[in-house]
Amino acid sequence: MALLIASAPLAARPDFRLLQPPSALAKPSAGLPNVSLEVHKINRMGLAITNNGYFGTGYFPTTPLDPETGKQALACEYPLNSDIETLWIGALWIGAVVGRDTLVSTAAEDFYLSSNIVEFWPDAGEAGRIIRRSTQPFSRYYSTEAVSEEDIIVQYTDTLADPSLISMDPMDNRPHIPLNIAVTQSSYAWSYPYAEDFVLLDYKIKNIGPFPLKKLYIGILVDADVYHISQDGGTGSWLDDICGYKEVIPSPIWPGYEDTVRVAWTADNDGDPSVAAGGYDFSSCTGVAATRVIRTPSDSLRYSFNWWVTDYSTNNDWGPRQVTADKPFRSFGPTMGSPVGDRNKYYVLSTPETDYDQMESAVPHTGAGWLPPPRDADDYAKGQNSIYLLSFGPFDVAPESVLPVTLSYIGGENFHHNPRAFEDIFTPLAPGPYQSQFDFSDLGLNSMWADWIYDNPGYDTDNDAKHDSGLARWFVNTTGTDSTYAFFKGDGVPDFRGAAPPPSPRLKVLTEYGKLILRWNGQTTENAVDIFSKTKDFEGYKVYYGEDNRFSDFVLLATYDQRDYNRYQWNSLLQRWENSPAPLTYDSLQIIYGAAFDPDLYTAESPMAPDDPQNPDNVYTYFTPQDWNQSDLSNPTGIHRVYPEADRNDLADTTEEGYHRYYEYEYVIDNLPPSRPVYVAVTAFDYGSRSYFLTALESSVMTNATLAYPMAGTDAVENEGLSVYVFPNPYRIDGGYARAGYENRDRTKSAERSRAVHFANLPRICTIRIYTVSGDLVQQIDHYQPEGGPQAMQETWNLISRNTQAITTGLYIWSVTSPMGDQLGKLLIIK
Repeated sequence: MALLIASAPLAARPDFRLLQPPSALAKPSAGLPNVSLEVHKINRMGLAITNNGYFGTGYFPTTPLDPETGKQALACEYPLNSDIETLWIGALWIGAVVGRDTLVSTAAEDFYLSSNIVEFWPDAGEAGRIIRRSTQPFSRYYSTEAVSEEDIIVQYTDTLADPSLISMDPMDNRPHIPLNIAVTQSSYAWSYPYAEDFVLLDYKIKNIGPFPLKKLYIGILVDADVYHISQDGGTGSWLDDICGYKEVIPSPIWPGYEDTVRVAWTADNDGDPSVAAGGYDFSSCTGVAATRVIRTPSDSLRYSFNWWVTDYSTNNDWGPRQVTADKPFRSFGPTMGSPVGDRNKYYVLSTPETDYDQMESAVPHTGAGWLPPPRDADDYAKGQNSIYLLSFGPFDVAPESVLPVTLSYIGGENFHHNPRAFEDIFTPLAPGPYQSQFDFSDLGLNSMWADWIYDNPGYDTDNDAKHDSGLARWFVNTTGTDSTYAFFKGDGVPDFRGAAPPPSPRLKVLTEYGKLILRWNGQTTENAVDIFSKTKDFEGYKVYYGEDNRFSDFVLLATYDQRDYNRYQWNSLLQRWENSPAPLTYDSLQIIYGAAFDPDLYTAESPMAPDDPQNPDNVYTYFTPQDWNQSDLSNPTGIHRVYPEADRNDLADTTEEGYHRYYEYEYVIDNLPPSRPVYVAVTAFDYGSRSYFLTALESSVMTNATLAYPMAGTDAVENEGLSVYVFPNPYRIDGGYARAGYENRDRTKSAERSRAVHFANLPRICTIRIYTVSGDLVQQIDHYQPEGGPQAMQETWNLISRNTQAITTGLYIWSVTSPMGDQLGKLLIIK
């Protein structure tokens, strides 16, 4: 039976009431479950979210397509647009005692015997749809109810009884027996610099059955395949992964202290160094991905970390097993790793055990009660298809009660940093030296911020009578000469927010031959109020350019920031310099110190004296620029105002689109080759938050990154009747187009499947047909860009026929049919 797959419409989506189970929870769904998928793309973690209990794409019933882009979605692309996969599936497991029975519901099992068991399903039709929201004012998902810049909200239950969708339990030999739970899962992502490497997953687990759920345990099963998509997807990808567990890490903020993180992690075994490059390159998987429990309603829980390896057969299915007097050996049937059946799954969920790391598989741990290493322990230690289960509990959930739980899926960079380390250092019987050079620092920093975004330290969320802002302590540096009193834990009330930069402006890109004109309006951006300081903290704009859409490919072209200064004044009582809470604009300094005042004259080496006639405060004072003070908006070669004569106070002075003309800005990039598309972006930044130890925050380049061709736009094509042209023509196989960056920029496809011939000067709507000289139709391309835009004037053909075959050398005839008429031309292919 086929499943109904829903895709996201382009229009804004209506809301529905959260925490209410769908209408058909207690009975089989009247229709097919509305299984669908969305992808987080606001930050560096491109995490796929489904509405049947798992993140990733592992058991999605059809080819997982991103409904926004139409392209195949990776389970978790980290960093975003790197083509590096870091996940297969992350599945929710929930087990509890109901009456006298032990029941477990799973989103996926990923076992050789039961890989198709999926027991969480959305409702049919509208009720099962995924909801998206955003706090970004220019997003089509903008909602005042949004929590983050990218909310993805799903609902599912374990109550479906359709035998065509719910498999038999292969160990207990019985149909699925539900716990009767409804889950509202909300995932949140932010583009802020300190929050760009994780996604928070908030679960509201409701008991919709008549019986209490006793001794409930929750687990996240993660099969994290780590590889670049240019690899073969087999032994070069998912059979060389390693996993482990970190209870604590050195504090990334306070030297000499440790932070409790309890993260389960997965990485490639060696980072995949490139033989051709002689080290790490674009396809190397040098990062790490991890799961952390951020919030539970109880502080006295038991945590367990179990892992196993499997090649989906009984021959290679093994995991560490600890046997003690209090914990006798329990048979899992035909496997030594995968817990098959509800009772075995609940045993693993509920039994306290923290497995040693996978790379220690060949090291005997029998002294601590572990079973001896298996026959293939050396191979397991080197890397395998590793699966882990991070579980915690117990909880008791009464009928109609809701259990709140928050997790985070976190990425970290530079876990691997020595491309020869695995070959030179690692040995299965003594893995310690190799393990010791793993770098968890970036993962630790991102993990800390995930916790702080959930619950902000130093912020009294509920404004209770205690004015409780969390836990704080004196942090003494390693030399013992200085100390800082700071909050390191929040007040226990969820915040799900952090200090934010001003929102990126809505960007419009106009195109001309060899030129791109960037236009934006800053009214919303410049008047945004910081949620913590309650002030407008806008500082300026930055313009970026990139030949690809990876974060690291963008380079800064221009910047504008207000002319403002930090003021430092000497506190004679405390014997220290104290900075102003916020920068002071040049205009405000002129009001304080006089119209002729020049703050650049007073530096730390030469401060303003107390007896200076211009000094009203009678204390030593000096000033430093906030940022670069690049405040000239009149230079046409830089960021400049489109309407310099506009009056800020004249609210009726608006553009045709309804924007205040005073806030209209423009930046022109010229002398560009028209045949090469580029990405452009405009970000906004503030002056930071000293109260929260944050430097200036900048919005993400990915928020409004736009791909544009420096060609005549569709308006010029249609108004001036410009003729279609094709390039390169002739197309030569030895032309070096890929090497020069004209095709296959991401280097993920074979050369034959990544060729590119461009049709330029196209109207918004037309049909392109390519024929052989004998009149046979080779390919047809329907070009449909009714709204126009910076790519609407061109189309690309990959030299693949409509029969999916690479075309051969020869002369071809092309035609373009549109309301402007028909145009014909010739195209020569030389292979």
